Amino acid sequence: MSEKIVGDAIKGKRDKVQILTKYGLRWDTDKGKFFFPSVSNEGKPVRMYKYASKTNVINECEESLQRLGIDYIDLYQIHWSDPTTPIEETMEAVELLIQQGKIIASGVCNYTADEMKRADQVVSLASNQVPYSMVKRDIENEVVPFCLKNEIGILAYSPLQRGVLTGKITHDYQFNKGDNRQNLPYYQGDNLDTINQFLQKIKPIADDRKMSLTQLVINWTLKQPGITCVLVGARSPEQVDENIKAAGFDLTEQEMKTINSELDNLNLAI
Repeated sequence: MSEKIVGDAIKGKRDKVQILTKYGLRWDTDKGKFFFPSVSNEGKPVRMYKYASKTNVINECEESLQRLGIDYIDLYQIHWSDPTTPIEETMEAVELLIQQGKIIASGVCNYTADEMKRADQVVSLASNQVPYSMVKRDIENEVVPFCLKNEIGILAYSPLQRGVLTGKITHDYQFNKGDNRQNLPYYQGDNLDTINQFLQKIKPIADDRKMSLTQLVINWTLKQPGITCVLVGARSPEQVDENIKAAGFDLTEQEMKTINSELDNLNLAI
């Protein structure tokens, strides 16, 4: 459905946009590795599978091109590694699609450094989309160094750690039905208190800059080594505008030092 909506939106504008889409996560088959239960657009329960066989990758690309109404995809990314299919087989399909001109560049998501190494031996990787935030920095150990060494871009998602780094989540915050964030460790007990205390310590920087905490957090994330872009969700046009403005300034060396010093002292039970 989302690809059809995008396809309608870009009619007559293909030369003005870049199209990034994904493959390897199916709900209409029981092949591959079961991932999680979900609900279809019609409200019916479905089971999601990680599945990225060579045939499936090629078929998914054709289906995406048809739904989008375009001849090629700029960046084609696998959702998650499929443990039932060798990475080399998956990437052979992607390399074939590049040779056919159906995609321009190959990307992966949620890949470890070892998985990227295997993939990059078959097809040149352009990017890895991974979770990264002030309070989730594990990619700095292996993924970032590998990407820097091999000139692979990092598309950082969840830079606000699903909202907890906005400073708006407190112990009395009312989550909507079905919102499972309250079950995550970042939103519980001492962790939530520690995060909010940290945010209050860096808030003066945001205030001096006349920006929101959200903008400060996004900007810090964007400035980290290896981070090519930051993917931020938005529920309104106003939030989109706010997020865009987060890239419109440069933190000083002293401001970065202050933030990083506070982060070094951050002690979470995650």
